[in-house]
Amino acid sequence: MNKLFALGLMVFIFFGCAEKKKEDKEVAETADTATVTQEDNTTAAVKFPVYDFEGLEPLLHKEDDKTYIINFWATWCKPCIKEMPYFERVHAEQKDNNVEVILVSLDMPNMWKTRLEPYVENKGIQSEVIILDDPKQNDWIPKVSEGWGGAIPATLIYNKDKRTFYERGFTYEELNEELNTFIN
Repeated sequence: MNKLFALGLMVFIFFGCAEKKKEDKEVAETADTATVTQEDNTTAAVKFPVYDFEGLEPLLHKEDDKTYIINFWATWCKPCIKEMPYFERVHAEQKDNNVEVILVSLDMPNMWKTRLEPYVENKGIQSEVIILDDPKQNDWIPKVSEGWGGAIPATLIYNKDKRTFYERGFTYEELNEELNTFIN
């Protein structure tokens, strides 16, 4: 009788656990679907273009008559926020000199509506803002610059004749000094 009871208990536990695993799997699949849907809604509703690196890369290699300042930043990065007014000032002062400033946000998707959009709006940012949403940093960081360790702020300044990458923040004077080596 004890053996029969033990066997029955084992069968009950086995099927009970299998049913619990099935329920857990269904809940997890439902949660994954909800997360994807939420991310899709966030992406669709954001005010700025969202690129993966393949979509961003052409912006890093234009060969026209402009000089491009591509700044990689995020709202959670204090040094990035500190230097942002300098990029905006250069944008305002140099836009008639064929200089284009592009601010590439590396904020996470859950920050786009809650931090990035309010920051850009509250600061009155006029430079072009785009979002880079590509989790394969180890693949795309060296394509931006072989020497880039991935830290931000980081800035690429280039034109058809010259290209320099800076893995550091700038003061207004430093940014102008570097830019002048491209436009003079």
